[in-house]
Amino acid sequence: MKKKFLFILIAFLGFLSGEAQVFEYKVITSVESIVPNGLGRSRLISANEERNYKEFTSTRSEDDDERNKSDRGEIRVKNFDETKLLNFYNIGGIRFQNIAANDAVITSKINTMIEEGWDLAFVTSAVESEAGKGDGNGIFITRYIFKRIKQ
Repeated sequence: MKKKFLFILIAFLGFLSGEAQVFEYKVITSVESIVPNGLGRSRLISANEERNYKEFTSTRSEDDDERNKSDRGEIRVKNFDETKLLNFYNIGGIRFQNIAANDAVITSKINTMIEEGWDLAFVTSAVESEAGKGDGNGIFITRYIFKRIKQ
């Protein structure tokens, strides 16, 4: 019994002392229009290029307060997937069918990501809605953050 316990303990400690797993992350963003009369655009966006934030970052201090002069054009990603979604509104008002259709498309994307070895780690949402008379702008944005063990 003592030998069995000792073996299990050594195996467990060996597991803990193994190499730490390194993850890679991927962000998928849905932008759904909440512009009245269906005039907005709604999309599911997934970048196919990587960017290193350090290339576009500067450190400012009291001694060195020069603004970041990196070229914005270098930040832009031109290789990305853009999946059409339906707008929340049409001329008749809010369209629950459109919301259900968007849910089906987004679910398909999530399921595909999971089949490709990604895990859905975090989801965060925000709304910029109509701010009153004369403001016909609004979006509902959701970021789906996936992770998987880096190969």
